[in-house]
Order: sequence, then structure tokens, then C-alpha cells
Amino acid sequence: MVIDFHTHIFPDALAPRARQALMDNTARFGNFFEALTEMTRDSLLRHMDMWGVDVSVIQPVVTKPSQTVTTNTWAADAAGERIVAFGGIHPDTDDYKRDIDLVASLGLKGIKLHAEYQCFQPDEIRMLRIYDYAFSKGLIILHHAGYDPGKPSPFNSTPERFSKMLDEVSGGTFVLAHLGGQSMWDDVERYLVGKDVYFDTAMGFECFESEQFLRIVRNHGADKILFGSDSPWSNASRELAVLNSLELSSEEKQMILSGNAKRLLKI
Repeated sequence: MVIDFHTHIFPDALAPRARQALMDNTARFGNFFEALTEMTRDSLLRHMDMWGVDVSVIQPVVTKPSQTVTTNTWAADAAGERIVAFGGIHPDTDDYKRDIDLVASLGLKGIKLHAEYQCFQPDEIRMLRIYDYAFSKGLIILHHAGYDPGKPSPFNSTPERFSKMLDEVSGGTFVLAHLGGQSMWDDVERYLVGKDVYFDTAMGFECFESEQFLRIVRNHGADKILFGSDSPWSNASRELAVLNSLELSSEEKQMILSGNAKRLLKI
């Protein structure tokens, strides 16, 4: 079984515009990424069949507080037999408890946060309060981590910042995307490996060196690594091919591909 812990889709009416805007945004910074799906639910399901993915977890990002209700309601409606949904809140909300209560009441599994698009530091006090309350509701928190091709440096979501965050908050599950920090993997090893946090592999095997990935897995533990593609920005079948070619035991591969995700998502 393969669970892709990190994917993105939009409502059908919004998807074409959002897809083009995201591609145009990366091009502004000299990065040219083509979305490989149409970024709709049906397109994701078709590509899952093509790429050998059984279940995908969608990770919506709330970029304005006014989007909170519609985004979370849509995410809950998008969930189904092969789609698990996270929700989102915006740090600038006027009532974070109300918004987190909504996410929990809709049966969503967690909250996706993006420090670059939502303009916050992971370890600032308002965020610590959000984490604590989300954990009290049994929600997982997944952060974008590291470099983002659609935003200029310096980046907020650095391994050092996440290390400080982890020192302040406990009692729940954090997942850091892109193996703890896209294009910052030396700092991942310096600040994050060995801490109580999960990493996903989203859009990673095209970027990080296999030797470094294996070293992180060995030192951090395969039981804290989750397969993710960042669809539509990466071809999951290619990511899976690289992962399956690496010198990992069948047990380690099973944990990364689905076992850890099944445990966290309770599926």
C-alpha cells in the first residue's frame, strides 16, 4: 500500500486559475515548475491510478482568514475512500479556537500551515498557542519546511526555527514537509534529526542526495518518515521508484510508504 501524505488540489471552478497562478509565481523567481495534474480531485485520482498511489492526503493552505470556512468545508467534502483531508487556519484569525474547532468538527485529520505564504515564524508565541489548542483536539500539524520556489529568501520555515518550536511545544504530532527543510538538509541534520517530529519526503527524491536521505533515515528513524510527492509538483511514480531502489529494508520501506501514515491517520 502507498499513502501519499502531501498533495494539493482545489475546487473544480478554482483549479485552472490557481494552477496557472502558482506556475506563474514560481516563474517570477526564475523557477519553472509545471503542475502535472489539473489540480482537481478527479485529476488527482486519475494520476494516483497512473502513479501507483492508493490513498492521498490533501493539504489545503488558507491564505486569508476569510477563506477558513469555505476551504475547510470543501476539504471535508473532498474526502472519501481514497482521499484523506487536512484543513487549515490562518494565523491572523480573530479567533483561532473557533477555527480549530471547525476543523475538528468536520472530521479533518490535521492542519496544514505554510509560514512563507501565511507570513509567520513557526516559534512565535501566537503559533505556540495554536499548536497547543490543535493538539488538544487531536489534530496533526503539517508545516511547509524550507525553501519555496514561489517566495523570495530569507525563509521563515527553517530547521533552526522549527527546532526552537519543538523545544516549546509537546503533546501532539508535528510533520515537517520536504524532509524537514527543502534544500536545507544539512541544517535538518544539525537541528532536527532525533527530535520528536515526522518528516515527509514531498518533492524530495528529485532534489536531495540518496546518501544524505539514507543518513537522515538511519539517524532519525524510518518510523518517523512519511512518503509524500507534493503532487502536482512531482511525479509520485518516479519518487516511488527512487525510494524502492534505495538500500532500505522491506520493513523500513513499508513504514515510509504507508505504515507510519496509517498509524498517524488511524486508518
